[in-house]
Amino acid sequence: MFASIKGLPARQFQRIKKDISKNTQVFILKKNMLVKSIDLSKKNNKSMKDYIKEDIAVLISDKDAFELATHLAESKVPVKAKIGQISDKEIAVEPGPTELVAGPVVSELGGLGIKIEIKGGKIEIKEGKTIVKVGQAVSEGACGIMSKLNIMPFTVGFIPLVAYDSKSETIYTSLIIDKAGTLKELKELYSKSLGLAVSRNYVCNESLKYLLLKAVSHEKALENKVGTVTTSESQSEEQNNTLNTENK
Repeated sequence: MFASIKGLPARQFQRIKKDISKNTQVFILKKNMLVKSIDLSKKNNKSMKDYIKEDIAVLISDKDAFELATHLAESKVPVKAKIGQISDKEIAVEPGPTELVAGPVVSELGGLGIKIEIKGGKIEIKEGKTIVKVGQAVSEGACGIMSKLNIMPFTVGFIPLVAYDSKSETIYTSLIIDKAGTLKELKELYSKSLGLAVSRNYVCNESLKYLLLKAVSHEKALENKVGTVTTSESQSEEQNNTLNTENK
């Protein structure tokens, strides 16, 4: 596997390398050496040369490509934000007590619109506040507050680029594993499919109770409709009887 280590500090690199060392060897090789190695290889892996860039690591493992990619995703470590860094997520300061004492930091918090109160000489955040939006650059003020509150909103690690499975002689290029995102997508798809099943009256274990509730709802609606018609017919009959009596 080739994995990008661009922007990964040496300390974090060594930590992740040690974490995966049980089943995986990690090498940092020169670009021309990698190209030559692939050219001399008798395997069907020539297209991997397209993924050779600066700051990549070579991983050799007995693990399946996706199992290794999952391990790498779980091995990412949190890091502090940098001034000017473009955020790929919304960053917020959560309400609650802090270890910050009253002082200049009060005005720093106020500058970001964060509401606080002083309790026992220490600062407490009264309301949560978003200080960096998605796609926004981290400001100096936001970076300073995150540092003081020990907020580390980003993660760094090995980013899988391409992998070659020597057994199946298959090259994999889509190796970004996002368990949380995939689970969220599956839940959304499940919700939509359940709604479709109920709307189409498709009976299965998951849709049965909703179809029964739907039937009960329709039954009540019909009862109300029939009751309204019956009442209307009864009133009309009474009016006819009254007119007949008056005519007589």
